[in-house]
Parts: sequence; C-alpha cells; structure tokens
Amino acid sequence: MRNLLEFLAKYNHWFFFIFLEIVSFVLLFQYNSYQGSVWFSSANAFAGKVYSWDSKVESFFALTKVNEELNQRNIELEQQVRMLSDSIAGLKGDSTATRGGELAKLQGFRLIPAKVVHNTLDRAENFITIDKGYADGVRKDMGVACGKGVVGIVYMVGKHYSVVIPELNTQSSISCMILNRGYFGYLRWYGGDPSWGLLEDVPRHAHFRLYENVVTSGYSSVFPPGIMVGKILHVYNSPDGLAYRLMIKLSTDFGNLRDVCVIDNSAISESIDVLRASQDSLKLQQNAQ
Repeated sequence: MRNLLEFLAKYNHWFFFIFLEIVSFVLLFQYNSYQGSVWFSSANAFAGKVYSWDSKVESFFALTKVNEELNQRNIELEQQVRMLSDSIAGLKGDSTATRGGELAKLQGFRLIPAKVVHNTLDRAENFITIDKGYADGVRKDMGVACGKGVVGIVYMVGKHYSVVIPELNTQSSISCMILNRGYFGYLRWYGGDPSWGLLEDVPRHAHFRLYENVVTSGYSSVFPPGIMVGKILHVYNSPDGLAYRLMIKLSTDFGNLRDVCVIDNSAISESIDVLRASQDSLKLQQNAQ
C-alpha cells in the first residue's frame, strides 16, 4: 500500500495531465458536431465492427418479433397486389401494361441490401451506420429506403461501412409530393418526436385531404418517384403565410430499423450528367451564334 501511494505521489502530475486530456477531448467532441462526426465517424472499420457485433446481438433477441412483422407485412402486400390486379384486369382487361409502367420507374436503379448496425434518435443531427461501403458499390448521395418507406441519404462512405443522414436530421431535406395530387414540397425535421416531420413549401393553391399519402417526387436522381414517406395529419400556415406546412406521420419506424436498401442511382445520374452537358453545349452554340 505504501509503495502504491509513493508511486501515485511520484507520478501524480502525469495522472493529472491524462485526466485533463480526457476531459478536453470529451468537451471537444461532445459539443462540436463537426469534430465529433469526423473523429468518431462510424464509417471507420473499428467502430463499424463494434456496432455490427452489438447489432447482431440485438437482432438475435428480436428475431421472433421481426419474423412476425415480416409475415404480417407479406400477407398485407399479397392482398394489395391481388386486389390491384383484379381491379386493373376489370377496368382494362389486361394488367400487363400497368405492371410494365411500375417496373419502368425502377429502371436504372439497383438495390443494395444492408443492415443497420448503429442508429441514434435523440439528437438534432442523428446518423445511421450501415454495413455496406464503397467495396459493395455504395457511394455518397445515394438514397436509402426500407420496406416501409424512405430512410435517408448516404453521407460518408468507408470500405465496408457507410453513414446515412436520415429523415431525422435537421440538415435533411427530401423532395416529396402528395400522391395523386402533384403538389410537392420539402420534408424537414426540427427535432423532438422521431415519428413526425414537416412537409414545407406546399403552395397555397394546393388541394389535398388529411391522411393522404406523401411520397418521393422523383425530381432528383436520389430517389425514384413514389417511395412512401408518410401521411398528412395536420395543416399549418408557413411563417410568412405564403405556403402550407403539413405535419407528416412518417411511415418509417426509426426505433425499430434493421434492414434497408441503398438505391444505386449511377445510371440515372449518368444520364442526367449527359443531359446537362448537352444543354450546356447547346447554350454555348446559341451564344456563339
């Protein structure tokens, strides 16, 4: 005991120095979002592995509930497909045309299945870590969705892990529209309840009803049109009174998010780049004339 006390007394300044260093690092990364996201980025292999092991343990104990939800979801989808097929066949006599149109929406998009290994809900800037990276074809700015709807957009990419900015992030802004209405706005989240969002900048002349569905607009190369976002529950005026703000019940349950798909938009992005290049070339020719 005496030797221990002598040792502590002899090197007390080193222990005090280490303590101050730990406190300074905690303060730096806890209260500075940029430094925290860079240093503690879960896209790195070590953090990704730790999150992956933790997620596998949680997934093992949640398998029964997940299987029950999947079975119920499959039954609901089978019933919807059957009802839609019967309705289309009754109206047009042939359902192949509409099926082809739905498949056309997904042309150029490849789905990369992934699992959520880390997820936060209680912050203003939440992030999700998935177990796929650039080695699997994931790149920055790709869309991420699950069986229930939109999840977010890829933000940082490592070799085997990636970080996603979900809808539940104050920096997120996703172009959406009211299904079968054509009016669009931007989905934003300002913190608080993880099951709610706001669809902003909806024009004042828009016509819609409560409980109508909100889906992705398809006005960007990130998401194809028609992916579920949520339902309209309340209507408010924007702060300037020039537009509507719609409170949306998000379709994705972020508290129980396990399996997602990254939407590979490379073909669509390439076609958009070619189109933009041709438009720029045409403008240059017109200016030259």
